[in-house]
Amino acid sequence: MKLSGAEIVVETLIEQNIKTIFGYPGATVIDIYDQLLKKSDRIEHILTAHEQGAAHAADGYARATGEVGVVLATSGPGATNLVTGIATAHLDSVPLLAITGNVATDMIGSDAFQEIDITGVTLPITKHNFLVHNVGDLADTIREAIRIAKSGRPGPVLVDIPKDIQKQLCEFNNEALIEKGKNPSAKDEDVKKAAEMIAEASRPYIYFGGGAVRAGAGELITELADKIDAVIGCSMMGLSELPTAQERFLGMQGMHGHYASSKAMAKSDLIIGVGVRFSDRATGNIDRFSAGARKIQIDIDQAELGKNVEIDLGAACDICDFLRKLIDTVETKKNPNWMIKIEKLKAQEAEQEIPDFLPEKAIKAVSNMISEDTEIVTDVGQHQMWVAQYFEFRKKRSWISSGGLGTMGFGMGASIGASYGSGKRSVLFTGDGSFGMNLTELATAVTYNVPLTIIVFNNGVLGMVRQFQTLFYDRNYSNTTLNRRTDFVKLAESFGARGFKATNEEEFKKAFEEAYNCEGPALIDLSIDKDSVVLPMMRPGGTFDKLILGEED
Repeated sequence: MKLSGAEIVVETLIEQNIKTIFGYPGATVIDIYDQLLKKSDRIEHILTAHEQGAAHAADGYARATGEVGVVLATSGPGATNLVTGIATAHLDSVPLLAITGNVATDMIGSDAFQEIDITGVTLPITKHNFLVHNVGDLADTIREAIRIAKSGRPGPVLVDIPKDIQKQLCEFNNEALIEKGKNPSAKDEDVKKAAEMIAEASRPYIYFGGGAVRAGAGELITELADKIDAVIGCSMMGLSELPTAQERFLGMQGMHGHYASSKAMAKSDLIIGVGVRFSDRATGNIDRFSAGARKIQIDIDQAELGKNVEIDLGAACDICDFLRKLIDTVETKKNPNWMIKIEKLKAQEAEQEIPDFLPEKAIKAVSNMISEDTEIVTDVGQHQMWVAQYFEFRKKRSWISSGGLGTMGFGMGASIGASYGSGKRSVLFTGDGSFGMNLTELATAVTYNVPLTIIVFNNGVLGMVRQFQTLFYDRNYSNTTLNRRTDFVKLAESFGARGFKATNEEEFKKAFEEAYNCEGPALIDLSIDKDSVVLPMMRPGGTFDKLILGEED
């Protein structure tokens, strides 16, 4: 049957089992929106307040489900407003399909109204992008974009469709659901070498990241750790793949990681990196990073192997396949002296706890009060690191946060998308600085009655930057004191949400219980001290042997 290009777009998305799409209409996608209305019984469109919010919502949906998130925007500013969201997905390897409209084919290059070369703009931040020149290629282009987005190392793909292509007619036939490409198998010689390195080690440390989350490798990591008597740590992107309470798991390591986890990595003689890229926030000074340890890196992306740190063995393959073969190959061993050292590190970490620290008490209260299937979303800043440190994760894919790009304003859109993806309530931890960037998406949450609880850690400052100014810039607080008079409770109520105010632990618990159990979105304004800092902290470019643990450091 012959369909218009716009109808082909929507039918192909439905064919590929896309149930929800986030976006904002405009002149060059009006034909697609016309079809979305006609087919609204088969695919749901969520109208956000801003295209950036739509991109973050599609991202949050993808992180919560492991499936491709889809965002739609018009040409010009609509397309460019997606850029931050696309870059966020790119840096965190999130499968995202961005569809944009463009001016008619014969007007491209003429600087027509709202024309932008969005494929050129997004070339560095997408896995691939397409400008569709022929309506006959449209359906297969969208299918290929979905395949690329979810195959190998996932990431964003953009499809730009000129307005005339959306109007042209073409024969359309339904096709099967696109499967992601098969990952390469682990090589036996790599597995054998890894087993030999483990046999020679006495202080093994397994370090995993976002790649392990996408592969669902948590159980295999645990099994390997038990067999070789290793401890486990993760990057920020690895959080929630293992339960926080898992006995070998020391938590997040890195610049603001757990003391025991970071110190254990520094003292290990073998680091087994699983789906992790050894970013600067995890390593500090590259030349001095775990200099006494041999390093194995297992990743689906060949380009990551040895990119940031020198490694002794790199394997670009299916992570789970490698771990299964390694577990079958390696000999069972015990490292009693290593475990004694680990217990000492855990005891030292326990001694550093800050009494009556309100952010910690609030986060732990949320951990204890929510259901296990609640999605935990953060913006970027001090609150993000506190949640990473203190929240007790129990369920896989329950941590959604911007890691690589560190996008303030990510949280509102992402929490809406996560709620749609999981079908459950989301809890967003944000700061007054981050929340101010995309608070307009509160309108979206209210319009669609999204089950969402927002916790604003309100200290009146840009906390993380202020912390750097305190520690490294002689307390020169240049432009980090907000001096805003925003009443977040009244703001929430003006949007149509519930609003609560809390200044201490008891007030917060009471407010959260009510906010979490109300039907739609609710916001809690929690006042915290502007001088609260995230500790431990490794100096930028520093090392784990000189962590900042308190004011005396």
